Amino acid sequence: MDIETSSPGQSLIWSGGIPLLAVSPGLQYNVFGRKSVFELLAEKVGDVFKKLGGKGRLSEKDVDEALRQVRLAFLEADVNLKVVKDFTARVRERVLAGDVLESLTPAQLVLKIVHEELVTTLGGKQTALVPAGRPPSRLMLVGLQGSGKTTTAAKLALHLRRSGQHPLLVAADTRRPAAIDQLTVLGRQLDIPVYATDHKVAPAAICTQALERAREIAANWLVVDTQGRLHVDEALMREMADVKDALQPSEIMLVVDAMMGQEAVRIAEEFNARVGLTGLVLTKMDGDARGGAALSIKAVTGVPVKFIGIGEKVDALEPFYPDRLASRILGMGDMLTLIEKAQSVMDEKKTREMERKLRSAKFDLEDFLDQLQHVRKMGPLGQLVDMIPGLSSVARRLPEGVDEKQMKKVEAIVLSMTSEERRHPEIIDGSRRRRIARGSGTTPQDINQLLNQFREVQKLMKQLDSGKARHLLSRMK
Repeated sequence: MDIETSSPGQSLIWSGGIPLLAVSPGLQYNVFGRKSVFELLAEKVGDVFKKLGGKGRLSEKDVDEALRQVRLAFLEADVNLKVVKDFTARVRERVLAGDVLESLTPAQLVLKIVHEELVTTLGGKQTALVPAGRPPSRLMLVGLQGSGKTTTAAKLALHLRRSGQHPLLVAADTRRPAAIDQLTVLGRQLDIPVYATDHKVAPAAICTQALERAREIAANWLVVDTQGRLHVDEALMREMADVKDALQPSEIMLVVDAMMGQEAVRIAEEFNARVGLTGLVLTKMDGDARGGAALSIKAVTGVPVKFIGIGEKVDALEPFYPDRLASRILGMGDMLTLIEKAQSVMDEKKTREMERKLRSAKFDLEDFLDQLQHVRKMGPLGQLVDMIPGLSSVARRLPEGVDEKQMKKVEAIVLSMTSEERRHPEIIDGSRRRRIARGSGTTPQDINQLLNQFREVQKLMKQLDSGKARHLLSRMK
């Protein structure tokens, strides 16, 4: 996997020497939709350090003003007040205690310290799932109604299977029969076995039966969806205790809606005090509201965030990496996650064939369509571009618009072309443009824009050397 950034106005995502996507401030199509809380936070914090970087020397007053603005940005994102105060105090102490202000690059050193302390606040290192000493391992999901617990159970089971495990989903939310049906349907869609029984059976008994079933089918992980309530109450906690006793789980994970802000932190504290949590799953992290809970919850509760939900699709679940989120908040990108996403959808043989085409200048609209479809599989385009260092400022210069709809429009245009037109776009004249526009539900102007952009991307790719891209990545490892 190679990464290359080209001229100041443009950047490319590369895979095996192949540019997956070219992004430029001058693009007619805006690839960004609404901004998440972390994109907004990255903008504000980025502005702070941009101003700081414009100063040759820094004074204590400069540092205090920068930290004041960072503190305000975090509070607006609904980060816990005590957490923010502790964070900025640690940064200030380290900056003023060392030789930072006397260095030749003080702003860069301040940014480095802020990054390190932000990683600490977020939880330090990534925390993986802990298997049991003897299989099957048992993962118990708890949470309130509406947090996305049932969907998260299916997402976690899919994550485990992709990691080479053999999960069994367990429908133990007998209070809500629809949850049993929902989990059964999700299991069928993912081809993951589900243990479900009559909703009149006690959840603890269901778990005991599911353990026997897991041994019969050689499942080495149980993912148990338990009952929820509209709020934390004594009856819910008693039931969670009964399920815990029957299951003896190696993991008890709370699923909580990140959009709840500091209420999410309070809920995590209550569940941790009563059942003893080993981890958290924060859902709806792609939302545009009070997502600051992710920055507070580990520092307040001591419980690590292990996964984050970034969409409704069953594969929209990611392990939580504190260092990567800190880098994105500070505008430093997240190349590792981007690389992992690309590798998950790219076939190595096809990648090498595409690289051969590029080097022989035979990259056509057939290949362009193939690459576009690969990029769509990687997730929302706005999230992908946000992972590229330095592109958050580009996003701010683009007008508001749509991303997924625009990509579908481009795909429809290319699919409405004949094979000959895709291989030789130079033959597309006015008559062909009108036919393609009718077939794709677009306008001839849309066809012109796409062809112009394709020519620009083609020209840009010819100028870039994939060996240089590999050299850049080797320096990043």
